[in-house]
Amino acid sequence: MRERNRTHFLVRIVSLAICLCMLPWCAACKKDKEKQKVADYGTYGSDLAIKIANEFPYRYSGSAGEAGAGTLIQNELEKIGYKVETQSFRTGGDTSTNYIVRLNGEGFMQRDSFGEYSKVRKTVVIGAHYDSPVKYDQRFEYPAYDGIQNNACGIGALLTIAKQMYGHTYGYDVIIVAFGAGSASYAGASYFLNNLTEEEKKKIECMYCIESIYAGDKLYAHAGLSSLKDGKKYSFRRKLYEAYDVAYENAVNSQTGVDLCYNMSLLSFDVDGDGKQDMYREVTKVRSDFVPFDNASIPIVFFESSDYNFSKLEDMKETKNLALQDYGGKIRSTNLDSYKTLIDALDENRLTVRINVVAFIVVKAVEKGSQNCVTVSRYEAGETLEPTAQPKKKTQSASEESTTQTSQDKKEKHNGK
Repeated sequence: MRERNRTHFLVRIVSLAICLCMLPWCAACKKDKEKQKVADYGTYGSDLAIKIANEFPYRYSGSAGEAGAGTLIQNELEKIGYKVETQSFRTGGDTSTNYIVRLNGEGFMQRDSFGEYSKVRKTVVIGAHYDSPVKYDQRFEYPAYDGIQNNACGIGALLTIAKQMYGHTYGYDVIIVAFGAGSASYAGASYFLNNLTEEEKKKIECMYCIESIYAGDKLYAHAGLSSLKDGKKYSFRRKLYEAYDVAYENAVNSQTGVDLCYNMSLLSFDVDGDGKQDMYREVTKVRSDFVPFDNASIPIVFFESSDYNFSKLEDMKETKNLALQDYGGKIRSTNLDSYKTLIDALDENRLTVRINVVAFIVVKAVEKGSQNCVTVSRYEAGETLEPTAQPKKKTQSASEESTTQTSQDKKEKHNGK
């Protein structure tokens, strides 16, 4: 009996020792699990979007409401830790302002077709407009309006991106812009782009644009109309496909319940007005601050929420939600663009989750870097890219070939002796 008790005691001691040894491993597992959470950014972006909508519902371009929302955005960026550049411009006789922050990147080492590397600098621009299309004078016509969909939610995502990127260095130079006067033919985006030098424009590899990501049935990403041009489809949609890759690789849909959708409509019509029939896929007729960049043949990725599951273009709308059919499924620029209205008709977490998912996808896409490039620090640490094909040797000039052949002949003759 005594022997059995002793054995039982020893077993308990050994078991306890094993458990104690496993505690750090379990803690590490828990830590790794926490690291794997996708788009876990809390309510920062949605809280900010609601605040803008509540405090400045009628923020038409050049209005006092727009100016108040702009100041709020500037203060928030400074609170994060950024030095904010303001860029004021005139539109329709009034003044509007862009709010800009810049993150200097480390640059890339880009591999050429010969397998050799050279240092390059590339830029991504991330933008959203903060004004709304409804004027203060229209408040009696739009009593519930606050512009949460167009485009307080986009600004919520933009500042979530800014918050997540703060203190990090990327391969890209990153420019984050809250555009004024988006509803005035994208005047803020145009002014920003027009004030860049030609060299600065050439360095922009992609412009990410965020608008109205909250209330529509699905979350989409699109390329610009410039991707419809002959020979441009893949090169001008590469960053779009990269965004989809981020969503797939990180199982965004299964972890958050939000999928990043393609416009899978098979409709054909002249989308870009060039007289040719286009397949209405991976592009949209919704316009936003990406337009000036698209017109300048800069690749864009446009995030928005709508519903393209219709057989006729005129039937396409933002939502099929039966509680939101007062304007035929349209929300933008209607009295339904109201947080108080939408929170009752939609899942209460949708605003937070949509904002965080878009922010996550953009941040991770920027982290991916540029094609055929590695960041300078990774290159200096010894990382290079595997060639997709056998690198070609540079063609020697005739004189070089002759000199090389002569040297080889002499060597072979000497060895023969």
